Amino acid sequence: MLNFENLDKLNFPGVGPYGIPEIDPVTEYPSGDFIPMNYAKSEKHPKGKNIHCFVDDYQFIRYWNNPDTYIPKLRQFRSICAPDFSTYTDMPVAMQIYNHYRKHWMAAYWQLHGMTVYPTISWSTPESYAWCFDGDPVGGIVAVSSVGTQADAESKRLFLRGYEEMMKRLSPLWVIFYGKVPEGCDWNIIHVKPHQDLIKERCCVKNGWKGQ
Repeated sequence: MLNFENLDKLNFPGVGPYGIPEIDPVTEYPSGDFIPMNYAKSEKHPKGKNIHCFVDDYQFIRYWNNPDTYIPKLRQFRSICAPDFSTYTDMPVAMQIYNHYRKHWMAAYWQLHGMTVYPTISWSTPESYAWCFDGDPVGGIVAVSSVGTQADAESKRLFLRGYEEMMKRLSPLWVIFYGKVPEGCDWNIIHVKPHQDLIKERCCVKNGWKGQ
């Protein structure tokens, strides 16, 4: 197993049929701003800030490829959301499960190094419910994203169905919600605006525009 898929560092016992590493629940409210994972390395004032991973996978794959390299920097932040490796409905199921495993391995590894890590929950089709919640804690704070899930009626339906399943299985205390909160997803929401929306707002203020 030497230097293979990080198993040389730690092979967590795991739960479920695929041995998914477990994430400890976090109940501490995430006060402070959220910044995208791809801004973490260059952030000059990390204290009091939180990191989310709702960016393209290539933006944070380096944290999986070389996890120990970035731990000293990540530990400076208040908290971090588990990496949101993609589980698109049109991906091979094997790849979806692999990405779920990687998400949990990284989150558990970060927690082992003393970081506050919020579970990031994702799903694809109802068939994914058989494994996509494995390793996720009950009763804590979780993070989700609706970005890219509201393009058509079927995507909206699948997102809402998965969200309802998450609420039923995990009973989260709060939901860190990145992106638009669709109707039917009401709960104790901690709303995080997409980074591109914040950039647009800042441009509007800077240029004196009334619209966006």
